[in-house]
Amino acid sequence: MFGCGFGWRGFGRYGFGGFGMGFTNILFWGLIIVAIVLIVKAIKSNGNQKVLQSSSNTSSSLEILKERYARGEINKQEFEEKKKDLGY
Repeated sequence: MFGCGFGWRGFGRYGFGGFGMGFTNILFWGLIIVAIVLIVKAIKSNGNQKVLQSSSNTSSSLEILKERYARGEINKQEFEEKKKDLGY
């Protein structure tokens, strides 16, 4: 087209004499693999946060129970029953 071998026709149908097609496939599958790895990491970190949240919720529930007992909202027997129900 331009006489120098450059331009669309100079690189062949797929660009760079077929190299562009192979590179595009490698790039495509590389991006797919990276996306899968990132999704798996996000799911794992989300699961770890749920575990941390559940443990903090348990400790905060005991703190709430202690506060209710300190304010006189529940008596000692109720406090002990609820503490046992929470697993302490």
